[in-house]
Amino acid sequence: MKKTSLLMTALACVAFATQVEAKGQTILFATWRGCEEACHGVVDYLSETAPDAEVVILDADRNHDRLKGIVAEARSKDVDLIISWGTTVTLATAGTLSDLNDPSFNHEIPQVFMIVADPVGSGIIETLDDTGRGNLTGTYNRVPENVTVDTLRRILPDMKSLGLLYNPNEKNSILKRDELAELLPSLGVRLVDHAFELSEEGAPQIEDIAGQVKWLKQAGAEAIYVGSSSFLRANASIFGAAAKDAALPVISPYEEMVQNGDALISVAARYYDVGQLAGQQAAAILVDGKSAGSLPVARIKDFAITVNLDFSREIEIWPPIDLLGIADIVR
Repeated sequence: MKKTSLLMTALACVAFATQVEAKGQTILFATWRGCEEACHGVVDYLSETAPDAEVVILDADRNHDRLKGIVAEARSKDVDLIISWGTTVTLATAGTLSDLNDPSFNHEIPQVFMIVADPVGSGIIETLDDTGRGNLTGTYNRVPENVTVDTLRRILPDMKSLGLLYNPNEKNSILKRDELAELLPSLGVRLVDHAFELSEEGAPQIEDIAGQVKWLKQAGAEAIYVGSSSFLRANASIFGAAAKDAALPVISPYEEMVQNGDALISVAARYYDVGQLAGQQAAAILVDGKSAGSLPVARIKDFAITVNLDFSREIEIWPPIDLLGIADIVR
């Protein structure tokens, strides 16, 4: 029976470390906001398929400065695999295709990325089928945005404009804004987008959220899409309250925002399932001896619709019965 323990260690580049004690191969798991559901999915999968592996989890705690030493840490520990959670962490460790000659990034240790909204658009890989990186593969979990819009139109059949707040210091947030700007006109929807102003430290400010939501409403937005935003996700309760005050339905790619009452509806992959998929990629490398670069990016095929009826009640906008019939309902 494998034993599991938590090891709290002060590291210069990380907030904390969690260690699954075992003998054999070592996996460095670099996370952005702690070990959440996707992380648990990976650890659970590997506990069954690679029970002798040691998993060391280094968390940046949403601090960019704590990402700088992760590659050096992985090299010093001579790890067998790196798993990176999120675009920010993956860019900080693997870099982009234009960084292949930069030795500060990881080009030699096998690496699996996960929870990266647009790995191709971010420049991390060439394509989902062929990453163009000998040591890198990953997972892809985002729902196609036309599916997101079609789902929202089940609630607002005549929707002509969609609001989006984006964070100019998050690569994913900008990419999502650009993707929607290209897609929505073909669907007959106008994008009403607004960038958060950044503080002197280069970060959006929590106190601006309510005002920005109000601005979207005044600019004609009929609903708000969260897009890809760690900032709004971290401040979901403030954002959700502002949307309710503006009577704007919120559609989110993050299921927990609906579960916690901060969004009306989500169309999303279960994060635990994404973690299990990343675990499969890791096992293919560690157990089956596959080269990371030979593995196409694994794609989630099953998505769940979740609806919060309390949010519906507060803004007095109700999903149709047929949609409720296939959705997970939160009251």
